[in-house]
Amino acid sequence: MTALDGVFRREWGPAVAALARWSGDLSVAEDAVQEACAQALRVWQAEGVPAKPGAWLTTVARNRALDRLRRESARPGKELAAVYEQVNTSDTAPELHPVRDDELRMMFTCAHPALDRSSQLALTLRLISGLTVPEIARALLQSDSAIGQRITRAKNKIRKANIPLRVPPPELLGERTPHVLGCIYSVFTEGYWSTGGPSAIRDELCDEGVRLAGELCALMPGNRDAHALAALVLLHDSRRRTRVDEGGALIPLDEQDRSQWDRGRIARGLEHLRSAEGALGSHLPQAVIAALHATAPSWQHTDWATICVAYDRLVAMTDSPVAAANRALAVGFRDGFAAGLAALDAVADDPRLARTNTVAPIRADLLRRAGRFDEAQRWYRVALDGSGSEPAAAFLRRRLAECVTS
Repeated sequence: MTALDGVFRREWGPAVAALARWSGDLSVAEDAVQEACAQALRVWQAEGVPAKPGAWLTTVARNRALDRLRRESARPGKELAAVYEQVNTSDTAPELHPVRDDELRMMFTCAHPALDRSSQLALTLRLISGLTVPEIARALLQSDSAIGQRITRAKNKIRKANIPLRVPPPELLGERTPHVLGCIYSVFTEGYWSTGGPSAIRDELCDEGVRLAGELCALMPGNRDAHALAALVLLHDSRRRTRVDEGGALIPLDEQDRSQWDRGRIARGLEHLRSAEGALGSHLPQAVIAALHATAPSWQHTDWATICVAYDRLVAMTDSPVAAANRALAVGFRDGFAAGLAALDAVADDPRLARTNTVAPIRADLLRRAGRFDEAQRWYRVALDGSGSEPAAAFLRRRLAECVTS
């Protein structure tokens, strides 16, 4: 089942995007792909996964969608009748392997100004990445019910307002690009730092985030913020295979084998970073931080002073308490762990951090490094209460055991 889950997550976005473009209706597309996945679960477990699972899912989903549209068109007053008439008379066959622009098309559609920003992001993460409602709720620091309602309202608004499922004209790309950048990074982040489940890393989401960032750069080669995002995800992704051991246990940055980092991805990331010079968005200082880690010859030679400067800029741009908390850790390495704890105290009571498990593990790490093991134990236990993925919890338990022994 785990292997099939990875296939479904990888193929979900392209299949939904292709069906939405073909049918013109997001709900029809999503429901049809869900039905196709359910059928695949039954068929593939018995017969094996086909050579082209995406093509299989898209074909079955198209047939399910056509059946639904046909049924709905026979009922008086149903809105889907017009949709059925449109697709039933179309001479254009759907692409079984949709072009990669399909996902970007959906992202730009979901960035329509008729939708509020939170609804834009929630809808995009659901349709393109296939993230579940609880996963999106954790990413956006909202309740499951609130996210579910936002997604439903957004789909209804797109259908009723007849918002076209296409990339907008060039003059409108700029105003929607920040949303697309944020969505792509959210997809990558959920893959790289999985917030729940048995795995610390979800490779299919990492791959999708890297691919979409590259597609956006190809679509908008002069957009510096797009290059900043591409640099950020590539530089992070260069370390992906060293972040867990053979058993799936997390390996912190200071213990990773740097000789195993992907030098090709680092080189491409640095190239994008040069193209991003002058970018105004928040991805640039994050990419600078990632580049400083990726190019440091060793943990001991990390340029913490410049990393702190980049964090200062990031916090000033975003007013993000999460960024400020992470900055405190960098301050600890630059100025001493007591200074890092003081910087963390300055932001720890921010109410926006209440839904996150950010402060406790950072405080515990700073206390452990400062040799204050009794205090560190208490904060590792607090961090464990709010941990997400099982590997993250296992890592915290390991650190707690080290503090007990010390």
